[in-house]
Amino acid sequence: MLTDVAKLGKRFDVKDVSSGHATNFLIPSKFAIAATAEALKSLDVQKKKAEGEKKVQEELLIKNLAELDGKTLTIKEKANKKGHLFAGLHREEIAKQIAKLTRIEIDPSNIMLDQPIKDLGEHTIEVKTEGKSAKFTLVIES
Repeated sequence: MLTDVAKLGKRFDVKDVSSGHATNFLIPSKFAIAATAEALKSLDVQKKKAEGEKKVQEELLIKNLAELDGKTLTIKEKANKKGHLFAGLHREEIAKQIAKLTRIEIDPSNIMLDQPIKDLGEHTIEVKTEGKSAKFTLVIES
């Protein structure tokens, strides 16, 4: 498998599928390649490289979380007189604001947010990754 395919397998998995499904869908769509000996060796090398890169990214994220923990970030957004934002702040927008204010890159999927923020004021936001988390305060002003 070259990519994750729902209900079939994840990237780097070796799966046994029908020849019709492979030749008509998976291979032309570049979701998979035929499992030849050469392809399996190449896939193993790619898998090790991806695992190494993932480890480096995790270490960098843990370092960034330590820097972010306990900080207070202030941003300005448009709001009405009652203190409600015209547009809710989603994970992606919060990640952009973190990068803009602190130069710390955070993946939006690591930001724990039940629903978009729609009010002015202070909001405690948690950022989690495997085994590590950080909390910071986001102050939203008009």
